[in-house]
Amino acid sequence: MKKRTVRNLLLPLAVVLFLSFTSAHKFYVSVTNVVYAEEDDAFQITSRIFIDDLNALLEERYGIKAKLATPNEAKVADEYIEKYFRAKFAMELNGKTAEYTFLGKRYDNDVVICYLEIPKVNFSGLKSVAIQNEILTDLFEEQQNVVHLKWKDQKKSFVLIKENNKGMLNL
Repeated sequence: MKKRTVRNLLLPLAVVLFLSFTSAHKFYVSVTNVVYAEEDDAFQITSRIFIDDLNALLEERYGIKAKLATPNEAKVADEYIEKYFRAKFAMELNGKTAEYTFLGKRYDNDVVICYLEIPKVNFSGLKSVAIQNEILTDLFEEQQNVVHLKWKDQKKSFVLIKENNKGMLNL
């Protein structure tokens, strides 16, 4: 009788311990590459964001079920993604906000890749570049936005978080 009682107590405890060690930890991260294209005198920007995170954000913030990367994707998805980028992603060149063009998006497995461009940079007159990236930080407290900035043969990377959302580089 005692063996059965001990087993009945230990079995649920063992299951709870096992599940606590095998549960997946969710990482909240985006990766943005900002590359100066000398031949175009433009910054070409690609931002990689997990589709499920962006879906959750669009529903939470704008109330739309975007259903990204599905046959039932909302027709307004691109419009709201661009609207969100304009609110949460900015670049300053020589202290002035740079206007960028939202070129579109494509999907790669579980990631949406958004394409932006800042044309007519005049790199020879550039003294400083600042990048502010608050993508998904309003929904996920643990969100980290990795930004890689590449120009000519140089590279600088930043990890931006909610409390420190801006990286600056003096050229």
